Amino acid sequence: MANKDISRAVIRRLPRYFRYLGELKDVGVEKISSQDLSEMMHVTASQIRQDLNNFGGFGQQGYGYNVSYLYDEIGKILGLDQKHNLILVGAGNLGRALAGYTNFEKRGFYMKGIFDVNPALQGTKIREIPIMPMKDIPEFVKANNIDVAVIAIPKAAAVEVAKILVDCGIKAIWNFSHVDLDIPDNVMVESVHLSESLMRLSYNLNQYEERHGKKG
Repeated sequence: MANKDISRAVIRRLPRYFRYLGELKDVGVEKISSQDLSEMMHVTASQIRQDLNNFGGFGQQGYGYNVSYLYDEIGKILGLDQKHNLILVGAGNLGRALAGYTNFEKRGFYMKGIFDVNPALQGTKIREIPIMPMKDIPEFVKANNIDVAVIAIPKAAAVEVAKILVDCGIKAIWNFSHVDLDIPDNVMVESVHLSESLMRLSYNLNQYEERHGKKG
């Protein structure tokens, strides 16, 4: 399976399967058919089976899917059975919101340090994690086995900060800086453009209003 070329569309759907299966598991559901899962997720049963067959299928004809088993297996595919140490660069409003997100630990990501250029913030804490000056990043990354960095700073500084992180040996960057980062292929980047998401919502709203005659 490691050598199989899985489409990005399938990979994008995996976290959604994981979330729905987690909700089913939490309320005690032990098994579910692809048809019932499709009705919950608004994805065709055929699509679900095709997606999961990329990784071995997991289901039994006439039985469906064991919810707990499938939840655990998708978690493994997503790498959620691994532990990662991460740092946050940027302690502004967005950075503080991200730092307060407790599900990081539930997904195996442990925030070890927070960094910001603002001297007034340095020495203060978020969730008992002290905010440190940017110059401390290289030493901290190496001393604490950090492999993931979250960037929540203005785009003007993000490119240079990303270069520093790569030079330190960071393996993956979660980028909220609204700029595309040009970094080596061996460093994984997931960019989150909040404005693009809002524009997609705007487009869909516009299309809905045109179809239903509610514009103006």
